[in-house]
Amino acid sequence: MSKQTPEIPPKRPDESPTNNHDGTADQPVDTTAPAKKPTIDDVSAEEVPATDISLISGGSKPRHYKADNPSFFMQRGYQVLLVLGLIAAFFLVMVYQTLFGRIEQPQQMVTIEAGQTYYGLLPQWQQQIPLFSATIAKLYMKTQIDGPLHAGIYQLPENPTFAEALEVLGQGVKAAMVKVQIIEGKTAKDLYQALRDNDGIKKEVLTADSTNASIAQALDLVGILPDAVVNSNDAIVNHNLEGWFAPDTYYYGEGSTDKQVLTDLYKRQQQALTKVWENRDPDLPYNSPYEALVMASIIEKETSVAEERPLVSAVFSNRLNKNMRLQTDPTIIYGMGSRYKGNIRRQDIDEKTAYNTYQIDGLPPTPIALPSAASIEATLHPADSDALYFVATGNGGHKFTNSLNEHNQAVKEYLSVMRQKKAQTPPP
Repeated sequence: MSKQTPEIPPKRPDESPTNNHDGTADQPVDTTAPAKKPTIDDVSAEEVPATDISLISGGSKPRHYKADNPSFFMQRGYQVLLVLGLIAAFFLVMVYQTLFGRIEQPQQMVTIEAGQTYYGLLPQWQQQIPLFSATIAKLYMKTQIDGPLHAGIYQLPENPTFAEALEVLGQGVKAAMVKVQIIEGKTAKDLYQALRDNDGIKKEVLTADSTNASIAQALDLVGILPDAVVNSNDAIVNHNLEGWFAPDTYYYGEGSTDKQVLTDLYKRQQQALTKVWENRDPDLPYNSPYEALVMASIIEKETSVAEERPLVSAVFSNRLNKNMRLQTDPTIIYGMGSRYKGNIRRQDIDEKTAYNTYQIDGLPPTPIALPSAASIEATLHPADSDALYFVATGNGGHKFTNSLNEHNQAVKEYLSVMRQKKAQTPPP
């Protein structure tokens, strides 16, 4: 019996040898043998992998460090230091600007009123100095200022810093101050005499033989007066600076001159007048600020009741617009000068002086007193009223009327009140 030949199973496709391009067949790979690690010599130049250019080029993605990476903390530290440095630099700039930033202004006298505080000075500096810090300024004052702000007149240097201004103001406690008080409605003559009598004020202008003309020339204020006043032959009118000094209570350093005081009061009055004139009501019967100053002085003398000033102003404005004479008693008194002895007689009313508004048309040539800022305001902002007359009530204040008949009745009522008061007054 012949022996049966065993059947050989066919090879799988992946197990068959591959043909090379040269027609030879590859030997089968023994997968069970360990792979031989190639040595450097075994690797040809063509088999060396190409360098990844992205690793060294700018187009690579940013590296992301883990939180526990030292480079991460170093980078964060630099950022924090940069921010803190910027904050510190900004703070130093604020400190410098607050204490040493300069306000652009000429050398000038500054008045500190009683009750004012150092903190009250801050708004002005905040408005004029960039990066000015009120908090820094307050801290500086707490460490540098010992005591309250004292009332007085202080001379600040040109373009002062906040620190320089505090140094000047801080001398107030050491400086002797002189009080100068001039009441609203008093005259320039009263002011001159008050300065002459004040031993703490040096006399440069108000000498024993000074006149209206010499005072105006010494103060260099001739240019503010109308030609009719400068060239007048009337001794009262000629170079009369009446009305040009702001009445109030002031404090000046001992040894200040009368020229300094008068110049300061003039500037204050001029500023107050200019401010209101620029915002005056329309259709007023005044052609210049000076004419408004004249009227303000009359209003000041006619009433001391604050709420009546606009009404008094309306009466005089209405009369001027109707070409009526003002007929106000204070003008008679001023025109009489030293001849006035306390009462007005019929002959005084009938006397034609440069000031008697019963006898002259329009305004007197100069103011008749030193008007307050309130009277200047009332002059250029009169009440909306058609009143043409007013008379005292006898009980304080005045009664305002639109017609002559009403006015005459109001006069009768006033006289009746005065008779009753006289009858009730016990004999001396």
